[in-house]
Amino acid sequence: MKIASMRTGLSPHVLRVWERRYGAVHPTRTPTNRRIYSDADLERLRLLGEATKVGHKISRIADLSSADLAVLVEEDLQYRRPGNVPLGGRHGDVERCLSRCLDAVKQLDTESLEEDLSRAAVEFDQPTLLDEVIPTLMEEIGSQWQSGALRIADEHMATAVVRTFLGTVNGLQRLPRSAPCMIVTTPLGQIHEIGALLAASSATAQGWRAHYLGPDLPASEIAGAARRNGAQAVALSIIYPADDPRIAGELTRLRKGLGESVALLFGGRAAAGYTEAIAQVGGLFFEELAALRKEIEDPQHLTRR
Repeated sequence: MKIASMRTGLSPHVLRVWERRYGAVHPTRTPTNRRIYSDADLERLRLLGEATKVGHKISRIADLSSADLAVLVEEDLQYRRPGNVPLGGRHGDVERCLSRCLDAVKQLDTESLEEDLSRAAVEFDQPTLLDEVIPTLMEEIGSQWQSGALRIADEHMATAVVRTFLGTVNGLQRLPRSAPCMIVTTPLGQIHEIGALLAASSATAQGWRAHYLGPDLPASEIAGAARRNGAQAVALSIIYPADDPRIAGELTRLRKGLGESVALLFGGRAAAGYTEAIAQVGGLFFEELAALRKEIEDPQHLTRR
């Protein structure tokens, strides 16, 4: 699968979904149950990837023959060549992706939203997916829910799909036990978990074994998990509210439970409201995931701070 992912540009998550749900390819298996992709399988997957990049839904093209897929992709290429309508830049591509996702949410269409996110994992590199696509989508959903344009059921469905998508992406990474360990969660009273999942994905991409514990955990549980796993860092996402009087005490208890050697990392829309409490426990606050990724590139440098 790793080689198939490298040669087709499709993530292992997408390969599994397309195989299991849509029967896009049927690789053979070794006696130890590892997939073996033929050259024909790889070419078919490449064609499917090219077709989904320009907007074709995998559910509608998965049954096409490889010959028909080749014709479809060639027609799309003809349309995109000089003299025809050009593709938009990255910003335009992100906007189209977000529009598709929001349409799926408004229609309470779980399957389409799953497809759109899987397509985004193919279409964009990981920083774009984690920094632009998912955060912007969730912010827009929250805004439309508050304005009444979306119902509670719409928001809950979208959150559940995104949570599963990010959890699957995180779970596909297999890092050695020697890799540095990070505990990721939200503190007591913080129930919004998408930011924490994005932080876990970012840490995994930087070579950390990121253990996501779910949201809304007391300091004693976070510290206990960090000790049991030998964590070098704990990352906390704080989204809402920005004025919870319990947070300062929870962070103080967490620092005492961790000791001074474990780095405390903070992010999220409401984290800026707790800058004094974060400073008192020697925490680092990051306004963007890109800044977090840069900071954790060198685990030894991080823990020395």
